[in-house]
Amino acid sequence: MMMSSFLLLFQSSMAPKTTPDADSLLKAFISRDPTASYTFDSERDAPTSEICRELPNKQAQRECIAIQMHSKRLFEAMQDLDFFCALPTNPEKTYMECTPISK
Repeated sequence: MMMSSFLLLFQSSMAPKTTPDADSLLKAFISRDPTASYTFDSERDAPTSEICRELPNKQAQRECIAIQMHSKRLFEAMQDLDFFCALPTNPEKTYMECTPISK
């Protein structure tokens, strides 16, 4: 799995579920390509999640960020940004897939 870019938002493990900085980081990341599809994943109950998007015209390359947000909160934030998120059809996959909702 190749990643062209990987950014990290480091925060204390004592940080709240989400921070204004995490929300701003997510919005900025999505705003760079709001029509893309995204995937996100994290360990169970982990305070940090990874969200990625496929890069256009670059086979098997993704751009990802790690964000200080529990997966449940990230799911809600993506819905607030007008994305539909669901588990993939393959039951062996545990990440969430998010696609933009047409307006």
